[in-house]
Amino acid sequence: MKKSEYDALVKKLYLPSAKQPQTVTVPPMSYAMIDGEGDPNTSEQFQAAVGALYSVSYGIKMLPKKGIVPAGYFEYKVNALEGLWNMPEGVDFDPADKSRLVWTLMIMQPPFVTPKLFDEIRTAQRDKKKLSALDSVRFETLDEGLCAQIMHIGPFDTEPATFEKLHGFIEENGYTRKEMGHHEIYMSDFRRAAPEKLKTVLRVRIKPR
Repeated sequence: MKKSEYDALVKKLYLPSAKQPQTVTVPPMSYAMIDGEGDPNTSEQFQAAVGALYSVSYGIKMLPKKGIVPAGYFEYKVNALEGLWNMPEGVDFDPADKSRLVWTLMIMQPPFVTPKLFDEIRTAQRDKKKLSALDSVRFETLDEGLCAQIMHIGPFDTEPATFEKLHGFIEENGYTRKEMGHHEIYMSDFRRAAPEKLKTVLRVRIKPR
């Protein structure tokens, strides 16, 4: 994949409208991933997972500054942090019950990253920065396929209203959700941005009714 094709794909997948939901077919993409559970607002595991993902992602991006240029490398921005959110099997999704959340955090990797390169950088960053959470980071392909998504602007606790809009769009267009869980993409740094200015892509997998 050329840089121009990659940039166009990122724009298509990560910058939906905040006014109107859209359908999008997400191709198989490679991610740095790490699993966890519990309330992200109070979980040390969550904070460690975020640090581990950024560590390996920036470790790959900065390789040329160390004189290492992987085959197919091109200049790019490290992609946004993302999260797959769910509840334990058999439990209805309740956004207010954060203590029972089951999550996978991830950062999409550019197409030149191979499993071998990823593991080399993951190991090097773990040894250099002493981040034990890097032992749990993996390189995996996610194939989401047909999805509906919308940009949510504001605090995370106001997401239910945006989900209602998204669900209405899904119903009106002859689709149904494929699974209970959902996908969030954090286009703002929630560690620094004011809650009312947060931009979060909300995405769900869908199928025809």
